[in-house]
Amino acid sequence: MFLLSTLDSAGIPVLAGVDALVAYLAYKNPAVGLLGAAMAVLGSLIGCFFLFGLARKGGERYLDKYTMSGRGATLRSWFVRYGLMTVFIPALLPIPMPLKIFVLSAGALGVHPVTFGLVLLVARSLRYFGMAWLGTQLGDQTVPYLKGHAGALLLLAAGLFVFLFLLMRLLSRRRRPMSREITGH
Repeated sequence: MFLLSTLDSAGIPVLAGVDALVAYLAYKNPAVGLLGAAMAVLGSLIGCFFLFGLARKGGERYLDKYTMSGRGATLRSWFVRYGLMTVFIPALLPIPMPLKIFVLSAGALGVHPVTFGLVLLVARSLRYFGMAWLGTQLGDQTVPYLKGHAGALLLLAAGLFVFLFLLMRLLSRRRRPMSREITGH
């Protein structure tokens, strides 16, 4: 699980999805499923930090190479506008969503590694431990259940994104007046 998750998060596609494997392990043996979820989280963190580090070393020139036009340019502009929400949402949901370009953007555009790691840790923990829980509840019907509810998961992602976006705007508005009072401007 650790190796598969590391490879998948580092940009090497894995034929059998990590989510399905976590759910299957939990279905067969809940204790092993929890260990599998923990290994998937750890592997994903390492794989994503590998991409993050590559982009950080190469900086914006590395990012420019992959995001000058087309879909890459659109996804990069989303990261610039919405920040780490573009990492959190796809890292959280077990449906295919672009994540790697946002990881690369975070590294190249100078996001602090601790902040990046915490966002990723929370999202991947919720995802993989959630998959383990689903595996114990639904058994071998976990993957068909998720496929059958992909639309609902996309709506959940959109709703979560809007909620987090509005929350961030509200918090940033509250911080600005306080910083003016402190600086006297």
